[in-house]
Amino acid sequence: MSEVVRSSASLRRRLTVGLIGGAAVLAVLIYLFTRAYATQIAQQGQDNILNASVSSILDSAVIRNGNLEIDFPYAALAMLNTELDDRVFYAIYRDDALLSGYALLPRRAPDGVEAISWTDEFNGAAVRITSDARRLFATDRQTVISVSMAQTQDALSETLRDISNTVALFGVSFFALAAALSFWASSATIRPLNRLTSSITRRGPQDLSPVEKPVPKEMVPLVSSLNNLMSRLDQSLQRSEDFIAEAAHRVRTPLATVRSHAEATLQRVEKEENRKALRSMVRAIDESSRAAGQLLDHAMITFRADHLERQSLDLTELVIELVSRLEPVAEMKDIAFHLETDPQVIVLADPILVQNAIRNLIDNALKYAPAESEITIRVDQEAAGRVTICDQGPGFPSDEMASLVDRFARGRNATGITGSGLGLTIAQDVAKAHGGALTLSNRKEGGACVMLSF
Repeated sequence: MSEVVRSSASLRRRLTVGLIGGAAVLAVLIYLFTRAYATQIAQQGQDNILNASVSSILDSAVIRNGNLEIDFPYAALAMLNTELDDRVFYAIYRDDALLSGYALLPRRAPDGVEAISWTDEFNGAAVRITSDARRLFATDRQTVISVSMAQTQDALSETLRDISNTVALFGVSFFALAAALSFWASSATIRPLNRLTSSITRRGPQDLSPVEKPVPKEMVPLVSSLNNLMSRLDQSLQRSEDFIAEAAHRVRTPLATVRSHAEATLQRVEKEENRKALRSMVRAIDESSRAAGQLLDHAMITFRADHLERQSLDLTELVIELVSRLEPVAEMKDIAFHLETDPQVIVLADPILVQNAIRNLIDNALKYAPAESEITIRVDQEAAGRVTICDQGPGFPSDEMASLVDRFARGRNATGITGSGLGLTIAQDVAKAHGGALTLSNRKEGGACVMLSF
């Protein structure tokens, strides 16, 4: 069972959220900066007009014959007209004495260099005020004329509102475009990783070759590590396969040698107790040899199941060859093989695994078939190829049939019969590795049937 890989937040989601968050912050900053800059420009425009109005009044002030004369120009007020008819207030002072205008209008003394402007409140409304002063000289003395001009800011507020709406619309449009570009950018950034994942996923189980396609610079360390891992895994699997093959040879050969010596000794020993001991030895050697062989077969099948070396294989030819090898064993038990085969049944499969599976199934049938009985083996082209083996033994226990394919599972009818409980497991694993199935059933006339289909 494969372990579930723990995952954190999606990399694409992180990148998208980061880009969209940055776009949102940038949109807000653009809105605030643009509105502040527009306010400054609009305010400066109003200040310039107020300053021009104050200057025109001061320019009209003269002293004639010792008397101050101010010809209040009409343009001084006309230039302050706005679409919303902002109210205008003024105050004219001579040496701090009010000559004309609103006495309560806020007043600040100019610095004598240039006019000053500020925002204040007058008659319950916010007004922008500009003050300036000029020094006039007479023959006997000098006098200071100061003028303050104030204007409400309704038109300015309306202008700023329009600018704010326009900037807000621009900000929202910018954010929407940035969000769309963020999704595109995140998808484009993740695409090479998805291509790498798809490329590795499409590989066959035996393909451990390194990834050679170009990848972005940031992915080079990951791909290099992956290539190193696959190289080490390939070497490890090769060593495992070599070890299993060597172990099978080193285990089976000595056991076979010991068994042959035990049988030869059995023929020369006359005492019954010694013969009985030797028969027990031969039986133990057979059981050990069979268990070791099946354990190694199972290990090899487990290894090769994910690395199938599929070849075009004739099941009919394979079964005939296996039967010819096992016929001496069958003859010792007075069991006959009955073959029913199509002329040629071609499957695309791993020959070593299929041979192991069928050999274990025939061997199982030989173990449970009674003497002077028949084992029927059918090979046909049904589905993608099928091998059916039926004996005339006691059959499978009906209530245990589903669990007999588990490792080391043996039915209650296996008492006294040498075995390790791996034969059906091996056949089941081979069937699954080839996308097929192993089906167990009992014959009505008695006996068990095992069908291996591809």
